[in-house]
Amino acid sequence: MISVTRILSAAQRHGEDVAKAEEPSTDGSLYRIILDAIPSPVFVIGEDMRIVDFNASASRMLLKEHGLVVRLRLGGVLHCLNSTEGCGNSPACHECIIREGVMNALRGQKQMRRKAQMTLVLDGETTEAFFLVTTVPLQHNSRNLALVILEDISELTRLHRLLPICANCKRIRNDEQYWQSVESYFASNLDVNFTHGICPDCARKLYPEFIDQLDLTPGSAGDEGQSVKHEDALSEEE
Repeated sequence: MISVTRILSAAQRHGEDVAKAEEPSTDGSLYRIILDAIPSPVFVIGEDMRIVDFNASASRMLLKEHGLVVRLRLGGVLHCLNSTEGCGNSPACHECIIREGVMNALRGQKQMRRKAQMTLVLDGETTEAFFLVTTVPLQHNSRNLALVILEDISELTRLHRLLPICANCKRIRNDEQYWQSVESYFASNLDVNFTHGICPDCARKLYPEFIDQLDLTPGSAGDEGQSVKHEDALSEEE
């Protein structure tokens, strides 16, 4: 699999125009086509964490046009909580993984790929976000730049944490302190839908009179066949 950064580097080596600090690239060059085809937000960063260019995915995330973002610092544009004093001016900025990766890339060091946690301020409320951050050094007209790719892994990170689940009803407590069913929690956090069957133990407990109609042998027809018979049993009861 060819990486995104290798494609961008190849485009640059073949003479495609890389974005300039005062005039972001919005033309139909191969560089722009490739940049906008990347599904994750991508930023080209210059000195002092200032944005030089970004792709269409980043534009959708920011809900802003190029002219309103270029030359601003990345932390402020992402609404990082620590950027209220200016991106790079907070003591916490010295531990920022994104900033560290950009600084290393500007010094010409090799590609870095690390997980980063950010506290964002959106509409006056704080929220935790998790990104897989890739930073790659780039050069244009003898100027050092950094390519930054942000892959949102917040949903996956939440699932890796311990989930508070009720010992009795098995509902899950979400971040807003509300209790949700397992189906509802996974549907809202991972866009996962459930289909329901009935396991052998529950079939014996709930419908003993129909147990002879169910093939409960391991490796048999399985939940799908059992769920069909289960629905028939319900209709007969009604």
